[in-house]
Amino acid sequence: MVAGALQFDGIDDHIITDFVLDPSLGAFSVFAWIQGGAPGQVVISQQSMANWLAMDADGNLMTDLKCTGRSAGPLYSETVITDGQWHRIGLIWDGSYRHLYVDGIEVATDYARLSSLVSFDSGLYLGTGSSRDPQTYFSGLIDDVRIYDVALSTEQIEALAQ
Repeated sequence: MVAGALQFDGIDDHIITDFVLDPSLGAFSVFAWIQGGAPGQVVISQQSMANWLAMDADGNLMTDLKCTGRSAGPLYSETVITDGQWHRIGLIWDGSYRHLYVDGIEVATDYARLSSLVSFDSGLYLGTGSSRDPQTYFSGLIDDVRIYDVALSTEQIEALAQ
């Protein structure tokens, strides 16, 4: 721990949780404060299923959490979060659209309405990808992870970024 945050070495550090929620059952929100990380690394994932909050090959925030059917793939932002600064990152599923947030600002959303998200009943990983591939281990600090079983409002999201 560093000043209350969890420090991950990017090699093998991670946390495993019990089952938290099934994304297919309705709206939810997940947020975390992070500092560091590198392209391709993952902050939060569901075991053997999907990366909820991750960085793409350019260090931009993304999610692999997909809907049922073939129409929706990963959701990518164009916002770099691997710049060494603290960032509040988040994903909201409102039952129709995925929304990605960085520091209280929406940075990506789906263009088309989705039917539902894929069902999962496994626990979460903090600090590594869903399959624990070596390149997905997070190098940096993760703090104040919050998961809600509702889609947060704009006012609630702005309050989290403070």
